[in-house]
Amino acid sequence: MRETRVRSLGREDPAEKEMATPSSTLAWRIPRMEETGSDASGPDPQLAVTMGFTGFGKKARTFDLEAMFEQTRRTAVERSRKTLEAREREEEMNREKELRRQNEDLEPTSSGSNVARACSKSSSRDTSSSESDESSDSSDDELIGPPLPLKMVEEPVNPMEEGVLGPLPPPLAEDVEEEDDDDGDSEEEENPVRKIPDSHEITLKHGTKTVSALGLDPSGARLVTGGYDYDVKFWDFAGMDASFKAFRSLQPCECHQIKSLQYSNTGDMILVVSGSSQAKVIDRDGFEVMECIKGDQYIVDMANTKGHTAMLHTGSWHPKIKGEFMTCSNDATVRTWEVENPKKQKSVFKPRTMQGKKVIPTTCTYSRDGSLIAAACQNGSIQIWDRNLTVHPKFHYKQAHDPGTDTSCVTFSYDGTVLASRGGDDTLKLWDIRQFNKPLFSASGLPTMFPMTDCCFSPDDKLIVTGTSVQRGCGSGKLVFFERRTFQRVYEIDITDASVVRCLWHPKLNQIMVGTGNGLAKVYYDPNKSQRGAKLCVVKTQRKAKQAETLTQDYIITPHALPMFREPRQRSTRKQLEKDRLDPLKSHKPEPPVAGPGRGGRVGTHGGTLSSYIVKNIALDKTDDSNPREAILRHAKAAEDNPYWVSPAYSKTQPKTMFAQVESDDEETKNEPEWKKRKI
Repeated sequence: MRETRVRSLGREDPAEKEMATPSSTLAWRIPRMEETGSDASGPDPQLAVTMGFTGFGKKARTFDLEAMFEQTRRTAVERSRKTLEAREREEEMNREKELRRQNEDLEPTSSGSNVARACSKSSSRDTSSSESDESSDSSDDELIGPPLPLKMVEEPVNPMEEGVLGPLPPPLAEDVEEEDDDDGDSEEEENPVRKIPDSHEITLKHGTKTVSALGLDPSGARLVTGGYDYDVKFWDFAGMDASFKAFRSLQPCECHQIKSLQYSNTGDMILVVSGSSQAKVIDRDGFEVMECIKGDQYIVDMANTKGHTAMLHTGSWHPKIKGEFMTCSNDATVRTWEVENPKKQKSVFKPRTMQGKKVIPTTCTYSRDGSLIAAACQNGSIQIWDRNLTVHPKFHYKQAHDPGTDTSCVTFSYDGTVLASRGGDDTLKLWDIRQFNKPLFSASGLPTMFPMTDCCFSPDDKLIVTGTSVQRGCGSGKLVFFERRTFQRVYEIDITDASVVRCLWHPKLNQIMVGTGNGLAKVYYDPNKSQRGAKLCVVKTQRKAKQAETLTQDYIITPHALPMFREPRQRSTRKQLEKDRLDPLKSHKPEPPVAGPGRGGRVGTHGGTLSSYIVKNIALDKTDDSNPREAILRHAKAAEDNPYWVSPAYSKTQPKTMFAQVESDDEETKNEPEWKKRKI
């Protein structure tokens, strides 16, 4: 039954495999278990067969990973070499066949045998020579191409003797072209100017004011721009079309100019540095993550405050530690922060002059490994601290740039040994931090008018890029490229008729982002040398606006403006006035007088207290709902019969009728009361 189950599953039983193992193998395994440290009283060797696997009772084997990796690498190299050789051999055979077919088409039938004989001889010589070349180690000197034409050129054949008609194929020219291509590739590798991606460009319109901040996430998917108009705009290359519109715009710092924007090393947070004293951290969608606390400006020692007390200049993320960043301010300090602790800075660096006085840092940055902190100050000095030692700077060069000029940028190269500084004295200098006593190179004639004009290194560390500023209407701003090894100005790009403030060369995309003084952000790329980024959005056609979108843009429709909610228009004013008269609100009808407690809900109902009982019984309802005219005429007869108050008072002053008729007078005398008749 066990055999049937094993066969149905299509697997081999370990017990049967052990039973089928030769005795010599078992004899080899038993001493090995003894070598691993199992004593004679240990488990029986046959117990492994019973348990169902052969490793029972053994210690874990140790593996040399480096040796395994080396063996794997050698095997891969050998396989790739054999594959390339087979491919080259197959290409040579195909070329020989094509050449023979061409020669057979060109030659007459009479000379076919001679040519075939010559081809067979040359091919035998070629195969023997190729075998000898393959056996030799000098495989780098082999020529690529079919060997037959080479031998024919090396050993020319007399066409009169061999009967070959027509010109020989030009294999040498192909070799020369291939050699030229190799030379061109080597020249391109040697010449870094050819690697500059400037063949194509796109323009992103940020606004009308200076684009003073640029930030690109590590993956190169999103670009963020900030300017003097307080706006921060987000651009998504994968989601944009040819219209190049930002998908989000916000003002994270209210009415403060944006000075610096930088993505964290993980790409999930953005550091926003503005003209205020408090830096902010927002996420990828623009929502605030944290805000640094503001320090006490009345404390003399800035190390005792919890935050900056004056305007910020710039900021930078730590390249290795997540959540740590750095800012510098006009309060003469450089502070490091943690996102998890916004209520107090992590450490404080205080730049000083050689005399020990305070000096304001204008820019700061981390080294590539995050172990050093570099800052440039207003007195022209560059100071570099160890990140863990805040007291004294590790390097201090006091006359890096002219005093009183704000150094706008310091940045480290990718290898971490060279520092580039962009000075406010229209210079760009290169420093070796291993010998920080004098600049390696210096370039002048680079005008700058913005305190955030920066510089950057190319991804291969062979070029240094910076921008120039111009007055309005006095030329165009340029992007200038310097070679790092010789510091020669090797290339320039005219950007626009405004200053070039920001520049960024992304190493993964191989694209250059530029921020200008007229509110534009330009992206330069090359379809062959660049990847993704701007190439994703230029191929998308601009979407047409939908009809619903156009209506919402042109008209604002409220529900009560629709015909179904609109009241019917009155044709006459009289009817409308009658309706308004009946409406108590439009006619301003006064409230009726209170007719007693609890009438109409205007006076509270009676309670169970004594006062409410007295009010209920004393203040009785004495209102008379009869007609007031009838109530007055009720006393008319009594007044006529016994006039006492009103009639005698007005008896002497009654008017006399002058134009009344006689009949009327007679009728009146008949109807007059008795007291009037007596008077007459």
